[in-house]
Amino acid sequence: MHQLVECVPNFSNGRDPAIYNAIADAIRSVRASIRLLDISADPDHNRTVVTFVGTPADVEEAAFRAIAAAADLIDLDNHQGEHPRIGATDVCPFIPIKNMSIKECVEMAHRLAKRVGEELGICVYLYGDAATRPEREKLADIRKGQYEKWKTEIGHDPAREPDYGPAVPAKWGASVIGVRPFLIAYNLYLNSDNVEIAEQIARAVRFTGGGLRYVQAKGFLVEGLAQVSMNLTNFDKTPIYRVQEMVKREAARYGLTVTKAELVGLIPQQALMESAQYYLQLDEMQDSQVLEYRLLEEEESTDYTPHPFLDALAATQPTPGGGSAAALAGALAAALAQMVAGLTASKKKYAAVQEQAEAIVAQASSLRTELTTAIRKDAAAYEAVMAAYRQQDVPEEIRAAAVERATIGAGEVPLRVAHLSRDAALLAQTITSIGLVSAVTDAAAGALLAHTAVQIAAMNVRINALGLQNQTLAAQWLAELETLERETAVIAETVMATARERGGF
Repeated sequence: MHQLVECVPNFSNGRDPAIYNAIADAIRSVRASIRLLDISADPDHNRTVVTFVGTPADVEEAAFRAIAAAADLIDLDNHQGEHPRIGATDVCPFIPIKNMSIKECVEMAHRLAKRVGEELGICVYLYGDAATRPEREKLADIRKGQYEKWKTEIGHDPAREPDYGPAVPAKWGASVIGVRPFLIAYNLYLNSDNVEIAEQIARAVRFTGGGLRYVQAKGFLVEGLAQVSMNLTNFDKTPIYRVQEMVKREAARYGLTVTKAELVGLIPQQALMESAQYYLQLDEMQDSQVLEYRLLEEEESTDYTPHPFLDALAATQPTPGGGSAAALAGALAAALAQMVAGLTASKKKYAAVQEQAEAIVAQASSLRTELTTAIRKDAAAYEAVMAAYRQQDVPEEIRAAAVERATIGAGEVPLRVAHLSRDAALLAQTITSIGLVSAVTDAAAGALLAHTAVQIAAMNVRINALGLQNQTLAAQWLAELETLERETAVIAETVMATARERGGF
């Protein structure tokens, strides 16, 4: 089951491309599943909104790296802009997109907030569905008074006590991390420079002023024009066309019209579909009538190729590399064992081994999940080694200690992959001997992939063992590898012999 999460962090700089592009590069550095979809920089608001998606683990890591980069690059003491803000990374929401629950996203938010607080020393508040108290559910309530008031109250006012991190003022301010539904940032411009009228319209439209339930709005002056800036927090319940029509009616009261609209970041296609249905009066139109939807359905139903990972593996970057490929091979081995066990459990002819097959399904699923996660972990571990070696402005003993810690991490990940892959080989061996005869070659393929995964992982462990100062640990690694390689070699030979016997080839 492929999971997809969106993250839309807002950074308090929209005027210096070197800064917001460096933050974007920090996100891109997590190469596994991350797709950076949009960078919207606004010099008037002095704010950049970045949109990226990926698997939960990769998105969490990318968000951490972006927050770290922003803290290094943005000084709130020297920041001015139209948009309210409390931190360098002002807000960092997670949005469930595919096969993700709100609860899982909330767990992500807490993990990230804890890590940001502990490792980066940044004051963190949780909002939205991740809020730890009712008064922090709304972002505006946390950000009230902005950075300037926050830095005078933090550490003194109990209401400012962070959820994670130190209660001390710092030039990077605080970060607000949370979970929310998809938000559409939608701005409408008026044929006037009277910002007070824009604010009056915003007050009428927004929920807190008695307007539409899922609308936040404020008036601004942008490039000489009055702007009604809005966040639509639930487009299913308050559609974008309804917001558009209400702003037009309110503007008409002042003899004004809407001259243009603007999106900040991305918008779900469904929101545009609803607007098309409304304005074109296509009440009975179905998604299946839209050419692009139909093509996408066909593509998703027929193409299982992991293009993003293959592209990342082929790119001229050191990560992901052989270690990640080993983890993938192990995950494929577990997946094949799971498939054959599932097919076996579903056949009446194999009722005698149904319970055993169902147990293999559960065990293989767990192995597959952990090995898939190791694809990213291996890349991150290698990058940590490179980062440790690049430290130049620290004493040599501190640098050496950092290199040792990183090298241990870079060895332990493939060692874990080797153990998990050996376990996948054992499952493949069992299901080869008892499972569905017509799928016996799939089970055997799983065992061979697991054997390959162990061999590749072992190579990566050995290269890291060479650089360890702790030779006792290195010797322990090598002893474990010898056992794992011997066991999986025997398993692979046994599985092939069993498969030939049962399959008749």
